[in-house]
Amino acid sequence: MAILIGARHSQAIWRDYLELTKPKVVVLMLITSLVGMFLATRAGVPWTVLVFGNLGIALCAGGAAAVNHVVDRRIDAVMARTHKRPLAEGRVSPAAALTFALVLALLGQALLLAFTNPLTAWLTLASLLGYAVVYTGFLKRATPQNIVIGGLAGAAPPLLGWTAATGHVSAEPLLLVLIIFAWTPPHFWALAIHRKEEYAKADIPMLPVTHGEHYTKIHILLYTCALLAVSLMPYVIHMSGLLYLICAIGLGARFLQWAVVLYRGTRPHAAINTFKYSIYYLFLLFIALLVDHYLLLNL
Repeated sequence: MAILIGARHSQAIWRDYLELTKPKVVVLMLITSLVGMFLATRAGVPWTVLVFGNLGIALCAGGAAAVNHVVDRRIDAVMARTHKRPLAEGRVSPAAALTFALVLALLGQALLLAFTNPLTAWLTLASLLGYAVVYTGFLKRATPQNIVIGGLAGAAPPLLGWTAATGHVSAEPLLLVLIIFAWTPPHFWALAIHRKEEYAKADIPMLPVTHGEHYTKIHILLYTCALLAVSLMPYVIHMSGLLYLICAIGLGARFLQWAVVLYRGTRPHAAINTFKYSIYYLFLLFIALLVDHYLLLNL
């Protein structure tokens, strides 16, 4: 019996530390990083860069997420969406979580330096610090524009993938960053409307809390229009072909439809449904970029 209890306890601890890394978020980031890598070269990505480069980016992202758990533990405890997180419930101590974050970040940086290049390592470190320190530690509590300014850190993965494969920065990966940067506000503000009362209770100045839902819905609509325009730019600069253009228009039109539904308030649960669709949107848009890229290579 004691052995069984110990085994269950160990499994719970393992799951707690995995939860600290926000694995679902990291997976979406890795998809955009992978697309950045594959779009960067026609010759193929070396397996060492593909495996260890993405592992390094994932470890650094997981470390930044763990710091976010530490800084937000008191906020998480009063929000229904996050009150069962490991630090909010006291299953992991702040010191242990910070040590875990440091180990992940150091391992990630070591892998990037060993298997990619210093540029990728420095950009990844900047992204880590931008999310864990600038956004989580300051912007989140300082301004209702927190997610707009802080979104740049979360938009970096396709640039990191590109530089890991090439060793330099060019216009194409910066355009991919711009797409995610434009996507971030409508994505998070939709969730913020759904969780408005919880953010208000936690004293976080999200836009719906400080300026109201109507104001936020207008901005979601405007940013979605901007996102649709920006998402067409890869075709405009001949980075992608007709397949991507069709997918970008279709996916963007559906996102815009959800933004309009949210603005009009004609459907129940429109905010959370807009949030959920935004995740599928980004995933499918980047997959379309990748498929289109290899279609063009074979023509």
